[in-house]
Amino acid sequence: QSADLRKYYNKHAKTDRLDCELLARIPLLHPDGLVATPGLGPAEALRRAVGRRASLVARRAGSLQRLDALLELLGPAWTAALGTDPGKAACSVLERYSDPHALLRLGRARLTRLLIRTSRGAWREDKADALLAAARATLSLWPEGAIDLAELAEDIAAETRLLRGLDNEIDQVDDRIAAAYQDADPTGILASVPGLGPVLAAAILGRLGDPNRFRDLAAVRAYTGLIPKISQSGTSETHQGPTKAGDHVLRWSLFIAADHARKTDPGLAARYQRLRDRGKHHNSALCTLAAVLVTRIAACWRRGEHYRLHDLDGREITESEGRALASTINTEATRARSQTTTGTGRRSKESQSAPSTGPSTTHSTTRPAA
Repeated sequence: QSADLRKYYNKHAKTDRLDCELLARIPLLHPDGLVATPGLGPAEALRRAVGRRASLVARRAGSLQRLDALLELLGPAWTAALGTDPGKAACSVLERYSDPHALLRLGRARLTRLLIRTSRGAWREDKADALLAAARATLSLWPEGAIDLAELAEDIAAETRLLRGLDNEIDQVDDRIAAAYQDADPTGILASVPGLGPVLAAAILGRLGDPNRFRDLAAVRAYTGLIPKISQSGTSETHQGPTKAGDHVLRWSLFIAADHARKTDPGLAARYQRLRDRGKHHNSALCTLAAVLVTRIAACWRRGEHYRLHDLDGREITESEGRALASTINTEATRARSQTTTGTGRRSKESQSAPSTGPSTTHSTTRPAA
């Protein structure tokens, strides 16, 4: 009833007065459904820090894409030499010597010393030769005056500075998250879940909050937005995709955690393969595993116990044994699916709109004369 009332008010302009009126009517509509929520919500330090880290990572991904687009103008040899995710050594070169003329004036000896110093010896003469060859390829690609390489170098340097600044901010917020997570989970219950490192464990706990505040485990799954939509009409009932009504940072963290956990937990690995055998897409199967994983996390938190790995027979195993067994399950299932896959015939196309190489029919389709 409260959801229907909110939909009605959403038809009009959203104002604070309407929100206050809605909140005042909720206790009248459903008084038994109101429960006290412990904690400070957005004022929780861990929740706020995790959200900030997710925002910084998204901004870094956008900056990295813009930098990659700028490097494409210089030529593919630059990306081949520096990589798709430049580190400190690559950023030091791009920030100062992304102009091919400046890089060639620097010379092989000074460029080698710069690379050795900034990469701590990982990059040496061979990397300097690759960068100089990329600079020459750029000059041969663009005739003199075809493009302003100096202005392009300024744009690359500016984007590189932004990228380095975001890296520094992410490192600082990681230190804050580590300290806040240690206070929130001193026994390391979430850290015991396979596939959950310090970043994912803190993200899930920070955005999920205390699992004890939920009525049951089904409410935990509903909060994540990973449960399927249900469309009911009369006697028919149709299950659709996830509701996605929960916190997007929590949902994304659980999705990544499920992908890691299935490589260590044999039970999750077997369930993933069963879903794939039934025709489920990789992402759809991971969403199902994510809902299962958050249910197990909440159950462990409520009992105050660490996550325990078991084989398919229910025997408790170690993490190394679980990783080996999960790898075997994934390998055998992948091999079985590849053997049952049939080849595509001349008339059978992966794309239904693709033209056929054979005749469209075996008989004449000319309409007979009346």
